[in-house]
Amino acid sequence: MRLNQAVQLPRVSALFVAQACIVFSPIRRNNPVEICSWPKGEPLMVKYHDEEWGKPARNDRKIFEFLVLESAQAGLSWLTILRKRKGYKRAFANFEPKQIARFDKRDVTRLLKNPYIIRNRLKIEAVINNAKRFLEVQKEFGTFSKYMWGFVGGKPIDGKRRSLNSLPATTQESEIFARDLKQRGFKFLGSTIVYAHMQAVGMANDHVLSCFRYKELKNI
Repeated sequence: MRLNQAVQLPRVSALFVAQACIVFSPIRRNNPVEICSWPKGEPLMVKYHDEEWGKPARNDRKIFEFLVLESAQAGLSWLTILRKRKGYKRAFANFEPKQIARFDKRDVTRLLKNPYIIRNRLKIEAVINNAKRFLEVQKEFGTFSKYMWGFVGGKPIDGKRRSLNSLPATTQESEIFARDLKQRGFKFLGSTIVYAHMQAVGMANDHVLSCFRYKELKNI
C-alpha cells in the first residue's frame, strides 16, 4: 500500500490500506470500540484490519505470502490485492516457496494469462526469484522468520502513534532490512514496501493508540 505523500498515510501490507487509525465507535463484540477508520466498512478490509494487520507472524509460509502480496501491490490499492488474494494462493502453489522456486518460463506464460492475479511479467518473475532467495535465507538461518525478526531485535516495535502525521513511509529498520534483501537478490522489495511488510507481519505495531487493535496486540 503506497503512502499518499501529501498526508503521509501508513502502508499496510500494505500499502494504500491504512489511511489512519482514529476513533470510530460502531458496535463490535456487543460493545462500542475504537477502530481504525481506513476499512470504511469494506468487509475484506475490516477483516484484514481486525485479524491480521500488525499481528506478529513467525510462520515462514505466512511471511512469504505477505512478501508476495506486498510486492504485487506496488502501484495499486491494497483492496485490489485483497480481492485477488485467493487467486494468488491458487496460482502460486499456496505460497509454498519450494514449489514456486521450480516455476519456469512456461509457468510465467501461463500466469500472464491468469485474470485472478496481477498480470505483470516483472512482478510474476519477482515472485519466482524471491522464492529462490527465500529458500537461501532459510538454509542460512534455519528459518526466514529468524532472519527477519533479527532486524527488530526479535520483538515488535511499539510505534505509539497518536495520529496519521506520525506514520512514516520508511524507518531506519526498513531501510536496513530492504538493503539486505536487495544484496541477497530479492526484487520488488524496496524500503517502503518492506516497511509495509513490517507493519503487516507485526514487526511494527502501527495502529494508533486509540485503536482497539493497538491495545490487543501490545498485550500479545
